[in-house]
This record gives sequence, structure tokens and C-alpha cells, in this order.
Amino acid sequence: MFEPFFEMKFTPFVNTIPIGKLYLSEKHKEILGRLSYAAEGNRFAILTGESGIGKSTLGRYFAHTLNPDKYTFLYLSDSQLTPRMLYKGTLELLGIEAKFYRGDAKRQLHKQLQIIRDVHNRKIVVILDEAHLLDRETFEEVRFVLNTEMDSASPMSLILIGQNEIWEKLRMKLYSAIKGRIDIKCELTGMDRAELDSYLKAHFDYAGGKSNPFTDGAVNELHRYSAGAARAVNKAATHCLMYAAQRAKAVIDDNMVKTVIDAELP
Repeated sequence: MFEPFFEMKFTPFVNTIPIGKLYLSEKHKEILGRLSYAAEGNRFAILTGESGIGKSTLGRYFAHTLNPDKYTFLYLSDSQLTPRMLYKGTLELLGIEAKFYRGDAKRQLHKQLQIIRDVHNRKIVVILDEAHLLDRETFEEVRFVLNTEMDSASPMSLILIGQNEIWEKLRMKLYSAIKGRIDIKCELTGMDRAELDSYLKAHFDYAGGKSNPFTDGAVNELHRYSAGAARAVNKAATHCLMYAAQRAKAVIDDNMVKTVIDAELP
């Protein structure tokens, strides 16, 4: 509803922005480099961050960077992922119907991974999202998937994406085996003030139309409210754009942002 007023071709703060238009800060680029290193070497990586910080979006961007002629990429996101569903979901992504029993499905998956690696000469990259919600049994099964050749080599690279609370589990003694296998740790933090400025510019450049309507003071208020978390920025900025368009205001200042936050946002 605000796009015509600001002469935008696209909506700026949505999850459907094309991969190539996403904003990448230096910390994003550093994490992407680490994940690429994990993919190249069949390593076990973990990416953590607070809720709404942009972890899954960064994972989506990372998948886009993988050469489809060299990599087979598989993505699973299930807060109730059980060991059997781990195998079933992975096999289904490979176009294979999983056998009912977990042990049979496990052998199926190991065989397919070996075929992809040794026959088709491709590397396998698996992302498990919402990993902080995995239970101990599923974590153990993840370890078994990584340990198929007497600990000599991993058949794939595995990237867990989850909230920081995952470390509360992994610090516990009963998770020490899986923690000990982690090769690479990445933590995504909120945008600082300068990064938020660049983030807004990138999204408005994508949307087209008029230039960034947020004043410096407005950006300060957005940063104060969101702590640099992309999801909170998107929500607040969208509400501000709607508020401004309904009142025919071409400029969004700090007072308007405060008003919107107090009246419309938790």
C-alpha cells in the first residue's frame, strides 16, 4: 500500500528479495568464507545467532554460491526432527523413497552419499536449520552420519544453523562427542549503526523509487529498537513506511519512528 506513494517497483523489506540483491556486511562475507571452507573440505560447521538475526537468510545465500556442477545441496528445517525423519527427509531430497526402519534408511543414505561422492564426483552439503531444537538422540544420529568410515573421513559437509542456546546443550557432558566433532564455529550478530545504514540503502536500491526516506535520527531509532536484528528492522521499517504513506509524508524522522514503535510494535 505504501509502494505507489514512494514510487517503488518492489516491496523493500520482505524475505522474497532475490539472492543477488541481499545486503552483505563484512561479517556476512567472513561467515560465507568459513562455510565455503567447510563445504570444500567436508567439515562440520555450526552457525548461531539470536532469533531474527538473519541466519537462515545467510544460509540461503550460501547455498546460492555453491557451484551446482560440483555440489549436491540438501536443506532440512524441522523443529521436531527425529533420527528417522533425518534419514527420510534427506533421502526424499535426493529423490529416493526411504525404507521404514531407521537402520535400513541409514544404510540407504550412506549408500547414496557414497554414490554421489565416488561415482558422480560431487561434494554433499547438508544444512540442518533450527538445530537448537534438536534432541540428544538426533544429535547422536548426526554424529553417526558424519562417522561412516572409521573416523577417517566424513562423507559430506554438515552445517547446523540455530539460536545461541544450542551451546547450552553442547556444553553439557552428554553432548561432548558431538561438540568434539565441530570443525568451524560462526556467530552472526546484529548490524551496527553503519551496517544498518547500508542495509536500508541496499533494500531501497532494490525497491527503486525515491531515495531512502529515513533521516539519520530515524535510523538511530530503528537501530535502538531492533539492536540490528534484520527481522525487527524489516518489521519496524515497513510499519513506518505505511504510516508515512497514509499521512502523505515523504520523510520519516525520529519522532515518526518513535510514534510507530510505541503505537504499533511490541
